[in-house]
Amino acid sequence: MTRAGLFAFLSSNKLAVVSSLSPAGEPQSAVVGIAVTPALELVFDTLNGSRKYRNLSANRRCSFVVWEGAVTIQYEGMARELNGEELARYRPVYLEAWPDGVERLGWPGITYFAVQPRWIRYSDFALTPPRIEELPVSEMQF
Repeated sequence: MTRAGLFAFLSSNKLAVVSSLSPAGEPQSAVVGIAVTPALELVFDTLNGSRKYRNLSANRRCSFVVWEGAVTIQYEGMARELNGEELARYRPVYLEAWPDGVERLGWPGITYFAVQPRWIRYSDFALTPPRIEELPVSEMQF
């Protein structure tokens, strides 16, 4: 799978399940709206009172699942909260994918995260045999 193929798939699928660990080590998941950068970073918004915000503030490691039918992408990465100039660069990427995000800009506690990939697995179970490719960042075709 090429970077362009991964970007196209992630760009065409706006929802993902994000999983993080609570401070007590308990797994927690939520559905989020995502945007993707050409570097395959995932961008999403959340409120600073949410479980995922608390979890990612304490432990940046997280994972995502994005799917369409029998095709899935499993994605592991490192999250960082966006502020200042970095937020100014990433927020337009998110708002292009989610124009209704403009309405949330005034919400108290709204914040944004970007997640840099560390490992990606692409699976297409509609094929026989299934196509499954694991892509550590060091091997991604950038």
